[in-house]
Amino acid sequence: MITIKEIAKAADVSPSTVSNALNGKPNVSEKVRERIFALCEEMNYQPNPASKGLKSGKSKTLLFVFSDFDRQFYLQIIKGINQYTNLRGYDLLVCSAKTCSKFMHPSITCGSIILDRRVQDQLILQKASKDYPIISLDRPLKHQGAKSILLDNYSVMSELIEGLYHRGYRKFAFLAGVESTLDNQERYAAMAEVLRSHGLKIAPEHHLHGDYTEQSGYQAAKILLLSKQLPEIVVSANDDMAFGMIEAFRESGLRIPQDIAVTGFDDEKPAEALGLTTISVPNFERGYLATQHLINCIIGEGDFEPVTINARVAWRNGTVLKQLGSRSPKDQ
Repeated sequence: MITIKEIAKAADVSPSTVSNALNGKPNVSEKVRERIFALCEEMNYQPNPASKGLKSGKSKTLLFVFSDFDRQFYLQIIKGINQYTNLRGYDLLVCSAKTCSKFMHPSITCGSIILDRRVQDQLILQKASKDYPIISLDRPLKHQGAKSILLDNYSVMSELIEGLYHRGYRKFAFLAGVESTLDNQERYAAMAEVLRSHGLKIAPEHHLHGDYTEQSGYQAAKILLLSKQLPEIVVSANDDMAFGMIEAFRESGLRIPQDIAVTGFDDEKPAEALGLTTISVPNFERGYLATQHLINCIIGEGDFEPVTINARVAWRNGTVLKQLGSRSPKDQ
C-alpha cells in the first residue's frame, strides 16, 4: 500500500501538506494540490476509509460532471440533482470532464454522477468502487461500484417514427447529434429500423450531422436547403438542433410544417410554445432519481443494477401535420 509519506516524498512536500491537500484544506496552493492528486493517481494511492475527512466520516459532497453549459436540458437535470441533494443534507460540486478527475477522490467527494461522454470509461472504472459509487447517465457500465441509469431511446423513437409514417410521411431526414453518444446511436437505429420495416430508408444526403447545439441545427438546415429535393420531415436528435433548423427554414421562406416538418427530442421549455412535436424526457426526475440511487449506494443501501427510464412522444401541430393527405398506392 502506498502511504502519504511516499506521496509526500515524490511531490517534494511534507506529509502534512499531502494530508491537507487530500482533505481539501485551503492552505495548499492549486498547483501543489494538482501535483499531489496526479501523483496519487499515478501511484494508485488508496486512502484509509477511516481517515479524517473521508467519506465514511466527514465528506458529504456529491460530484456532477456534465459537458455543455449552453444546453437547456441540463438545467432540469441539475435541478433534480440539487433538490434531492439538499433534501438529504449533502453538498453538490459541478464540473466538466477537464477537471473532474481531481475531484473524484473520497477526501473531496463521496460519489459522482456522470453525464459527459468526454469522461473515459477507463477513468470511471478506475475510480468507481463500493466505497466510491458512480452513477452514469450516458453509457452502460458493468462494474461493482458503477450504476447506469439510461433512457429507453429506442422504444420511444420507434413510436415517434411509426406515428409519423401513419400521418403520411415518407421522405425522412435525420439530424444526428454527436455520433459517438449512445443516445444518438439508439435514436438513429430505431428510426432506421422502423423505416426499413415499411420499405423506406434515409437517403445519404438526408443524413445530416450536428453536435446537439442550436447553431449546428441552423447550419445543417442551410446545407439541406442547397439540395434540389427536400425531405418531407427532418427528425432531429434533440430540441436545440430542431430550434436552429426551424429558424433557418423560416428565414428561407419555408412554411413549417406545410413545406417541411421538424421534430425534436427532450421537450425543452421553448418546444411547447413553438408547437414542436418532440419526445418528452423527464429530466428533472432523471436527476432526482440518479441522486437518490447514488446516496443509497453511498450509505450501503443501494445496488448497482442498471435502471431504464421511459419517455413519451409529445404530439403537437406546430411543426408536424396531422395528415399529409391521400397518396397513391405507389407512394404507400
